[in-house]
Amino acid sequence: MSSSAARPVQGGAPDWNQLVESARAVMQNAYAPYSDFLVGAALLAENGQVFTGCNVENAAYPAGICAERSAIAAAVAQGQQKFTALVICTLADVPTPPCGMCRQVLEEFAPELPVLSVTSSGAEARWTMSELLPAAFTPTSLRHQ
Repeated sequence: MSSSAARPVQGGAPDWNQLVESARAVMQNAYAPYSDFLVGAALLAENGQVFTGCNVENAAYPAGICAERSAIAAAVAQGQQKFTALVICTLADVPTPPCGMCRQVLEEFAPELPVLSVTSSGAEARWTMSELLPAAFTPTSLRHQ
């Protein structure tokens, strides 16, 4: 997990190419001896920092962590809780969206977060968090009279 400064493009839009490069680079560090499914994530914070994460598996399967949650944890540990873009890179043939658990965690911080998923062959797909997790369970769901 690491962070670096991002270079915003016109109008403060994310530098998607830089985020893809960051996610691809960190994907190579993934520890996935059980699934052999390497995943890298690059998360752009509102302040321009890029936080990366990769999946880390464990023989006790529930103890592993996904790349997206790894990046979120790195960002939160550095005091960042507002995010403007996420890139996910895999070696899969088809672009892979975040798993359900990652969707819930991402929703907590950025309900309209744009997500770009790319493969090593260059295939890509885009979503927003609200498209990936409609009718999400949010902090307002915990309110009662």
